[in-house]
Amino acid sequence: MKTLVEIKKIREEKRKELDLRVNLKASTKEKHILVCRGTGCTSSKSPQIIENFRKILKEKNIENVRVIQTGCFGLCAKGPIVIIRPEDTFYAMVKPEDCEEIINTHIIEGKKVERLLCKDVDEKLVDRLDELNFYKKQKRIALKNCGVIDPENIDEYIAFDGYKALEKVLTSMSQDDVIKEVTDSGLRGRGGAGFPTGKKWMFTKMAEGDQKYVVCNADEGDPGAFMDRSILEGDPHCVIEAMMIAGYAVGASKGYIYVRAEYPIAVKRFQKAIDQAKDYGILGKNIWGTNFSFDLEIRLGAGAFVCGEETALLESIEGRRGQPRLKPPFPANAGLWQKPTLINNVETYANITKIILNGAKWYSSIGTETSKGTKVFALGGNVVNIGLVEVPMGTTLREIVFDIGGGIPNGHNFKAAQTGGPSGGCIPAQHLDTPIDYESLGAIGSMMGSGGLIVMDDTKCMVNLAKFYLGFTVDESCGKCTPCRIGTRRMLEILEKITKGSGTMEDLQNLEDLANNIKKASVCGLGQTAPNPVLSTIKYFKDEYIAHIKDKKCPAGECKALAKVTIDPEKCKGCGICKRQCPVNAITGETKSPHKIDPSVCIKCGACVEKCPFKAISK
Repeated sequence: MKTLVEIKKIREEKRKELDLRVNLKASTKEKHILVCRGTGCTSSKSPQIIENFRKILKEKNIENVRVIQTGCFGLCAKGPIVIIRPEDTFYAMVKPEDCEEIINTHIIEGKKVERLLCKDVDEKLVDRLDELNFYKKQKRIALKNCGVIDPENIDEYIAFDGYKALEKVLTSMSQDDVIKEVTDSGLRGRGGAGFPTGKKWMFTKMAEGDQKYVVCNADEGDPGAFMDRSILEGDPHCVIEAMMIAGYAVGASKGYIYVRAEYPIAVKRFQKAIDQAKDYGILGKNIWGTNFSFDLEIRLGAGAFVCGEETALLESIEGRRGQPRLKPPFPANAGLWQKPTLINNVETYANITKIILNGAKWYSSIGTETSKGTKVFALGGNVVNIGLVEVPMGTTLREIVFDIGGGIPNGHNFKAAQTGGPSGGCIPAQHLDTPIDYESLGAIGSMMGSGGLIVMDDTKCMVNLAKFYLGFTVDESCGKCTPCRIGTRRMLEILEKITKGSGTMEDLQNLEDLANNIKKASVCGLGQTAPNPVLSTIKYFKDEYIAHIKDKKCPAGECKALAKVTIDPEKCKGCGICKRQCPVNAITGETKSPHKIDPSVCIKCGACVEKCPFKAISK
């Protein structure tokens, strides 16, 4: 158990010790080697890199150098990442066998290992994190501590103002003061709907009940999304502290975090953070001598996408099948076990402590008139800098894709971006300068969603993309309501007909009519938003649907049933590469003579198209 005085002492002493993490002019002989231990870098042997660094330092009797595991730095495309502070040297794609060279050259000789320095999108070598284009337009609030602290060390969190917001709330703010601060900040829920956070907190506080609950929705199910996972892996205590503040504000003494079982590192770190907070007396009864008590537990989800819907999540926590409830009543009045319950997602909570410490005016000065603060995106797909991005609301899609993301690789052109995952819509090139905020995205037929942002180049078929997302929601439908259970399946059947070349213009009209009816009649957000990818691709890429139907052709060449792989005899040099690549021996021809493809044998895999050095093969 730690008293508040002891917590303050840890903060003061530890901050001096760790100043070099954020102060690049820190006067110290000590160095910290920061190694990403997020899921992505862990899969690329970062634990072995940490082990090797520590082993080599011990063998060489090198003092004043510490190796620290951190959460995600964001630039996942360059992982595993190693940063040496205070000089802020940024090493990319480090392998376990590189550790010896980094110690000998950088630590002992004081020289940079140039071959491991990060290359920016213009191929320029960059040796400092803040010089990379990827970071220049970002503003890290929710991700502030990720990549800076050891997420498994509570003292490091405390050093960087951890639990200081809770202290302020418990010693100098009333429940209404806290809710007013959150309300005035303009923070909106980052889980997708964008409901005003302060308003939700006030509804829960006003609800009558002998027991109230605070819930964190960490059931991140969108394909390609990993924002919440990265926060839990890199800064778990910020979510605990925010849930406690929320508990104080609404009058709750118990909290649950519902997290996907597929996130083992996040689960392990969050449980460790809970245990540490309990050991320090931060979680428990009469915290720091006040009348406020709060406890917190983890509940594991089994990977059902529908449990991202708040009432389905509550059903799952209670031990039942995850199916949405009819609303009203809303969870604020009748949530867990029919008691008043506050539900926010991970990223929403990750903003709370900063708002309390820096003030509503500071937070509301960031972003747009109606969308305040920043938004974290998982940037993926056909983009150079795949990774985790946090930008002020109002940043344009063009800035995210080209300035931060580094543009489209392999000489291809931007075609569309999907925001909001299976619930969102496709944004075409004509809307690249759209500000990323709730209203602007809604106006063009998309939505913010939880933060997945998938970029697609000119090789992607929009009809096939709509089929992929709809197939996902069909599989994930809980089956409770007929429009979602049956309607989405009928839509998928039509899309399958179209991509096989047997669709009709009547099918296209039926597809659109079904989509609009399902949006109106479904019980929960999953069914109401499932048609979005279809409607947005019809709106912006209708010519591709018509080409599939009338011309029996997939313009992108992605739909195998419609592909016709041909070799241009004028371009073919007879090198034989395509013949060697073909897995079914469908290509014949003599050396230095034009080759031919037997369409009855060809499986349309595209291997020959990719490998032909003369671009003589097309599909």
